[in-house]
Amino acid sequence: MPGHLVTTDKDAFTMNNPTNSTLAHSEFPIKHNDLLLNYLHWTIRAATKFLAILMTLVILWGVFDVIYIVYSQLAHPPYFQIRDIMTTFGAFLAVLIAYEIFTNITLYIRTDVFPVQLVVATALMAVARKVIALDLEKLEPLYLLGLGAIVMSLGISYWLIVRSEGALTSKNSRLEHSA
Repeated sequence: MPGHLVTTDKDAFTMNNPTNSTLAHSEFPIKHNDLLLNYLHWTIRAATKFLAILMTLVILWGVFDVIYIVYSQLAHPPYFQIRDIMTTFGAFLAVLIAYEIFTNITLYIRTDVFPVQLVVATALMAVARKVIALDLEKLEPLYLLGLGAIVMSLGISYWLIVRSEGALTSKNSRLEHSA
């Protein structure tokens, strides 16, 4: 299926312009002439759907964990000290990261295109969760430098992806309007 391109709004669209050399490829075409490839494709899609079901269970478990954390902090004095708030933030962010992974899985199921921008954004969110929950008194400086390098790398990667997809989208718009 030529022409799949992931946009920044998490929707995929198909361009039918054969002269456009910027088109991405489809990761797993739905129909193929080879029966083995069709079976393998079906197997991978079934496994991906099973992962979506498991991720839903993880999200629900995480929500119940957040409720339990908030309840246990409100049930006994002292109520919500700073370290307790950080634990709560960490639990909330873990659920949001699980939701982003679920979104990655379901977007992949719906469009057959690997959502690179969303994956990098999810990784950035996971690292941000780690940074928020850091205990600076217990960490080595080299660890912090490594974490900083990861944050910078992911940030630059995300910026480049957004920038390149914006350029592709505007180029595709100009091609559509000129046709």
